[in-house]
Amino acid sequence: MFSGFMLNSWAAATMLAIVAGMVGFFVVIRGASFAAHALPLGTFPGAAAAGLAGVNPFWGLVGFALLGVAGISRLGRRQRADVATALTLITLLGVGTLCLSLSGQYAASAYALLFGQLLGVSRAALLPVGGICAGICALVLIFFRPLLLSAISPELAVARGVHAGRVELLFLALLGLATAMALPVVGALLVFSLLVGPPACARALTTRPGVAMALSVVIALVVIWAAIALSYESDWPIGFFVGALAAGAYGLGRAAAMMR
Repeated sequence: MFSGFMLNSWAAATMLAIVAGMVGFFVVIRGASFAAHALPLGTFPGAAAAGLAGVNPFWGLVGFALLGVAGISRLGRRQRADVATALTLITLLGVGTLCLSLSGQYAASAYALLFGQLLGVSRAALLPVGGICAGICALVLIFFRPLLLSAISPELAVARGVHAGRVELLFLALLGLATAMALPVVGALLVFSLLVGPPACARALTTRPGVAMALSVVIALVVIWAAIALSYESDWPIGFFVGALAAGAYGLGRAAAMMR
């Protein structure tokens, strides 16, 4: 479980859990679960596009994630947020379907990106993943107050000089990059469970924003570490365990809140 070829997965999963806990906190309080579900589905075909272009698949994921962010942000100016998200999703899926059909040898990799794979992260990808992780964490900490204020009270945020459009774009960019990080490990179909389950559990346990975000990171770490161990022992997809454990954590959090 801790042999050389597994160390990349442990390192990437740890960074992913930290990012998912921090970004997921804002996903929950902003009610952006649909975007957290749509972006991974629209992003994973980017790896196929990268394969056709002859570049690292990770950069294809990042590119499609940023395209999704740009689409949601642009269309969101004229449409409702859910409509803009849906339109962006179907556009990216259409382009992704074409890329997958043109890349005949990509079926196994597409399966891994859909359902997650322990060996999905190479040593070469750890450096860019670490850089993106550090960048996301730094931006969340720097813009914590504007992100929080615009989510809780948009009118008060505007009154205090917070530019709502820029904050929304920043949030979507953070969500898109977190999605690109998560796909190789967790898979597109269940990445949103890591972005929603632990933060929702943390929110049920405390009303203090800083404590809730820190607790969200801790719960996400426990979930992803347990999922890796269970997936390694059972040879089942890691995404299944992430989804089940995240849902279980939320259930326990709600039960504890009700008892309290």
